[in-house]
Parts: sequence; C-alpha cells; structure tokens
Amino acid sequence: MAQQAQIGEYRDLYPEIEAFDTGFLKVSDVHSLYYEQSGNKDGNPVVFLHGGPGGGTSPRDRRFFDPKAYRIILFDQRGSGKSTPAAELKDNTTWHLVEDIERLREHLKIEKWVVFGGSWGSTLSLAYSQTYPARVKALVLRGIFTLRRKELEWFYEGKGANFMFPDHFDEYISHIPEVERGAVIDAYYRRLTSEDESVRTEAARRWSTWEMATSHLYVNEEKLQKAGTEPTWSLQFARIECHYFVNGGFFESGSHLLDNVDKIRSIPATIVQGRYDMVCPATSAWELHKRWPEADFFMIPDSGHNSNEPGTRTKLLDATDKYKSL
Repeated sequence: MAQQAQIGEYRDLYPEIEAFDTGFLKVSDVHSLYYEQSGNKDGNPVVFLHGGPGGGTSPRDRRFFDPKAYRIILFDQRGSGKSTPAAELKDNTTWHLVEDIERLREHLKIEKWVVFGGSWGSTLSLAYSQTYPARVKALVLRGIFTLRRKELEWFYEGKGANFMFPDHFDEYISHIPEVERGAVIDAYYRRLTSEDESVRTEAARRWSTWEMATSHLYVNEEKLQKAGTEPTWSLQFARIECHYFVNGGFFESGSHLLDNVDKIRSIPATIVQGRYDMVCPATSAWELHKRWPEADFFMIPDSGHNSNEPGTRTKLLDATDKYKSL
C-alpha cells in the first residue's frame, strides 16, 4: 500500500527573481532554443524540464529552487515558448530533445546537474538520465508520465478521466464527429496539422482547454482562460503534444522508460505524485516506484496534477532543498 506523504505546514515558492542571462542556442538548421539562467552564478546547476510537450517555461518555474544555492537553468523545448519556430514539428522528437539538453549542458560548461521535471518533463527527465546517467546529480520528478498507450487512452480517448470530468470532456469530444471517435488523438492530429489556420486554432483551443480543466484538484478558471485567449500558446501545446502522442513518444516500446530504470537506480531521486492526478494517473508513478525502490516516493493525498497545488509544491521544494548541496 502506498504511504501518503505526511505534510506539516505548506510551503510557498521562493521569491520572484530575474534571469541574469538569456540567449538562444541553435540546435539544428530548423530550431533555436530559448534558455535562461537565474539564481547563483556559482551555485549548484539545475535544469528545469517543462511539460507538454509544448508547454514552455514561465518565470514561476525559477521559484522551485533556492536562488542562493542553485544556478537555475530553464529552456523552452523545440517549438515551445520563446523557441523558434513556434509549434514546428519537423525534427521534433524525444531523442532530439535529449540531445538538446546535452548540447545546452555543454554550451553552459556544466559538468553535472540536478534534473527537475514534471508531467512530460518527467518523461524527458527519465529519457535524458537513462541516456546520460553520468551527467545527472539527482532527479526530482512529479506527475509521472511514461507515455504508454493506456495512459493516453485514459485521458484522451474517453477511457478514464472523462468519468470524473464528463462536462469538460463533452466540450473536447464534441469537436470530433462520431465516426472518428474510435481514434480521437488521430482525429485531433489531422485537424492540428490542417492547412487551414482556423481549423488548427479551434482544435488547439479544444484540446488545450480539456487539459487545463483537469490539471487541478479544483478547476482553475485562470488556466481555462489561458487556453481560450492565447492561441499561439494553445497551438504550440496541442500540436506538439499530439505529434508526440501519435508517434508513441518515439520510443522503441511502450514500456521503454520503465524497462530502463536500472540505468539510473544509483542516482538520488525524489518522485512526487498527486493521488488525484487526472492527467497523469498515479498508477504510473506507483509502477515506477516499484521498479525504483531506492528513490524517495511521496503520494500527495490532496493534490491533482499541477505542480503548484500546496502539498505537491511543498514536497517539490523539500526535494530541491535536499539536493541543493550536492
């Protein structure tokens, strides 16, 4: 039986800080990645891997780390956030991103770093650390997503999450004619890659709104508005996510990340999972925990998917504090 995390007082994020360095790293003939550094220039390096894929970073992401202790590196993955070109799918796979992380590490002259990622960020953190374990000091993972077919069907194909959020699922599924509902992700992919901008935009709004509606224990109206009022962000988020999902995350098998856990079991790690996470249901975190008993594991009893829900936020801050002196 999972031990629920014991949480005393909830913690707030570290204070707002500004980046001391920003730039773009050209990683291919197509893609240039936005990156930034904040905190202590001589501190313990940590890289933040954002979700989606396609979600991009925000200034709030800097605040999971003690700025006096950490050299905090954020970057927007291919097609995401400030990286260019926006929403581009060409040469955009998990393994391109893994190599981008390594290229950024080399560019910044960092020998080893702490890796922090939630949701898709946890997927990418696992893929990167399993490929370059010698470059990882520690891992902080939240909302585990291994991109197996059953995880995608739970959330996008009406085989789980819709039972909990039927009202919001109706808004998502009603965009797809009944004749196409046997493969909803594929149906959305056709629309998100349409030549017609209006078709892409509306599909992106529906897709993104569904995910924003379910990302908190209590529906967050601000996130719902973001999906409806920021069309560029919604297109990046929906189009890149769907691209990865129709391609099975570009993994050799659905169980690739779980099958390769032995490569990283010696790396210090913390896994934080909201028990009521609808986007990345807790079964994946539990399966990872069983294969990786050395990692600290916390099931948060009063959290859904979002990193800023009080219990999850507190345990993430505890974890980054634990590793700040490595």
